[in-house]
Amino acid sequence: MTAKAIGMHWREDGIPTGHALSGMSHALALVESASPAELRDCAGGVLQAGHGLAWVSCLYLDGSGRWLGGDGSDARFECDDFRHPYAHAIRQGKPLCLGLAEARSRLDHAGFQAQVARLPGALQLMVRPLRARDGQREWLGALAMAGEAEACSRLEADPEFAAFEALLCRLWAGLARHQGERQREANLRRSLAQLSDGARRQALAERLGDDLLGGSTAMQALRHQVVRAAETSLAVLLQGETGTGKDRVARAIHRLSARSEGPFMAINCAAIPESLLESELFGHAKGAFSGADRAREGLISQADGGTLFLDEIGDMPLPLQAKLLRVLENGRYRPLGASEERRADLRLVAATHQPLRERIRDQRFRADLYYRLGQFPLTLPPLRERSEDIAELAEAFVADFCAREGRSEMGITPAALRQLRERDYPGNVRELKNLIDYACAMTRPGEDVLPAALPGRIDAEARDADSATPPGGVTAASVQDLRRALRDYEAELIRQRLLLFDGNRALAAESLGLPKRTLAHKCRQLELDAK
Repeated sequence: MTAKAIGMHWREDGIPTGHALSGMSHALALVESASPAELRDCAGGVLQAGHGLAWVSCLYLDGSGRWLGGDGSDARFECDDFRHPYAHAIRQGKPLCLGLAEARSRLDHAGFQAQVARLPGALQLMVRPLRARDGQREWLGALAMAGEAEACSRLEADPEFAAFEALLCRLWAGLARHQGERQREANLRRSLAQLSDGARRQALAERLGDDLLGGSTAMQALRHQVVRAAETSLAVLLQGETGTGKDRVARAIHRLSARSEGPFMAINCAAIPESLLESELFGHAKGAFSGADRAREGLISQADGGTLFLDEIGDMPLPLQAKLLRVLENGRYRPLGASEERRADLRLVAATHQPLRERIRDQRFRADLYYRLGQFPLTLPPLRERSEDIAELAEAFVADFCAREGRSEMGITPAALRQLRERDYPGNVRELKNLIDYACAMTRPGEDVLPAALPGRIDAEARDADSATPPGGVTAASVQDLRRALRDYEAELIRQRLLLFDGNRALAAESLGLPKRTLAHKCRQLELDAK
């Protein structure tokens, strides 16, 4: 049976004519939307139904031009592997005909052997290389057929088969070109999207440069992490030494997030007495405790739709940690003295300079809360790891001092910058800012900050404060009231540390190895009027 016998007529240019609903008419309809597999199956079906062939396989070249595949099996045939017949046909550029039994004995490619394993050895094998006629592509693939010798000879001599083959090549080339264009367009769109996304993130990170100062590698990486964190709704845990700018990072995350139009509420868990911290966070109903003459909204309620920043969360009491965990898990909380639960939709950013894993081991911090807070952990670099940023930070702090104090513009000399770079900064950026504020205050209007305006080095002063001679010149022989002597020594030592750190209790407490809340309690006991 020929192509005419199934109702298909061909023109000289290879385009079918007539109105028969043939397999190739179906292929024409698939040109715009077909896949190579659909075109392969359609062409194979036409040949098998119209010419009595036992087996037909269409294999097409992949984009690299190295592999043939797509016959419906998982087999792939390398074009340089002459253990299968397709490489011979494509490399020679002409049809290959041989007996199937001979092909099995001469060609030991496992994929080819699997293709023809069930076919009778008496059949003839024909492999025809398919070449594009429009010049767009040299080789398209190969058409393999197996059938009786008489059927194969008749098919090869039929001029309509040549037209069929030409049309198959044309359709295949058009489809490959179309799919290639679609793939290139998809790759281009993906690349543009990635480029656009990367450019957007880069622009946001650069915008953060005004708030998170520093051109060091560590700060550039931190700004990119902040942008990434802002894109999510995950809880963020900021860890780092005191004075590294955790409050600024928290505000930057809020400002870049989808909640930027909502409120930003912040609280320092170490600065609020334990008895008041729960009311500050959760609020209270009227009459919940003595003095609660009216209901009050807590910070959780006020942060609804926005961001809640909990600074020094490592100092939060254990009972409050359990209540906070519930808020994070399901958004529910109950104000003090209230009979009904409320809901809050907020994003939590927490910060601490304390090693929370050690506090977990000491059973002073809940492990489940730690893992819930640390969905997106960020570690802020200490100033000693980005000393190249000191000059930029110092100049920015000088400009900030002038604007804040209404002073005329001043600069800072290279010698002063060199001295700043040689210092240690246990208080990090906050300590550097305090040094610059002091130096600016000691600099005459119209002059630049000189090394002499900088206060004495902290490490030298700290050694003086830790010297063997007790404060006030007290000696062992002069002590008559041990409790009073210990109280006076403790008071004087705390007073010196507070003076050393310009009244900053957090730094003073850290230098003495005390929690800030303990230092605040001692200051009240010893009647120290430090801020």
